Amino acid sequence: FQRNANNPIDCDLVVVDEISMVDVMLMRALLTALPDHAGALFVGDIDQLPSIGPGQVLADLIGSGAIAVARLTEVFRQAAESRIIANAHAINSGDMPDLGATGPDSDFYFVPADQPEQVVERIVELVKNRIPQRFGMDAIRDIQVLSPMNRGGVGVRSLNLELKAALNPAGALKVERFGWTYSPGDKVMQIENDYDRDIYNGDIGYVHSVSGQGGEAELEVDFDGRVLNFTFNELDSLVPAYAATIHKAQGSEYPAVVLPVVTQHAIMLRRNLLYTGVTRAKQLVVLVGQKKAIAMAVRNQSGRRRWSKLRELVAATGA
Repeated sequence: FQRNANNPIDCDLVVVDEISMVDVMLMRALLTALPDHAGALFVGDIDQLPSIGPGQVLADLIGSGAIAVARLTEVFRQAAESRIIANAHAINSGDMPDLGATGPDSDFYFVPADQPEQVVERIVELVKNRIPQRFGMDAIRDIQVLSPMNRGGVGVRSLNLELKAALNPAGALKVERFGWTYSPGDKVMQIENDYDRDIYNGDIGYVHSVSGQGGEAELEVDFDGRVLNFTFNELDSLVPAYAATIHKAQGSEYPAVVLPVVTQHAIMLRRNLLYTGVTRAKQLVVLVGQKKAIAMAVRNQSGRRRWSKLRELVAATGA
């Protein structure tokens, strides 16, 4: 990192949002780069997924009892009317979300489907036709499919293949690399940090143009108004993003989220995973799958225990 104890950040206060995504090594680097007089304010949701990297920084800081903590517990009237908010609270409390009949103005739906093939068919129909027609959303830019796993019939890889074929089938202008086909209009995700170009792991872009062929092919990708060029060898840093894992989506929000929840993903079905997926949506959530699988996720609070010793160390020093 360019900032450290010898070249600290020029600030009086640093505010870090989505702090649950920060692992112990990144937190150490951040705190090392803060000047002695500066304060730090961390904002996050302890009930979401922990960081992909080591540790569980937010949970350990709160659990230490040595850090001042303010909790936002009041649900204001406008938010209270949202079934997304109500069901997110239910899931977080270990209760089943309300999957019953919904009115025309609802923002939370459950679409039953038992077999993986049926789940995929209904997801494609929802994304391509039903949600755009009912809610006036763009099928590619406004709707994000989030799955617990990469592999399997209802995993991210399979869903991306099906959704691309339905939403943006490749024409004559295309680039193929490592089993993926890219063509103009595709939704893609950057999967590694590129500090030189200011694009980061999880950033969403859209293929603007394709030129050249074979190993000479290049893509232009629009990241929020900035069009960046990718050579053929740089395509390793991109993946299709019609569907993504819930882990990859943490820290992001989308107008509409479609979540497959099936028993085939039993190994990944946990309360914090479902809660994180549901809370990625701003306007609409659609769960597709089995009530049994949803119940499995809601009941399951287990996960790999993370041993970092951070909680005890912070408690001992009094922060």
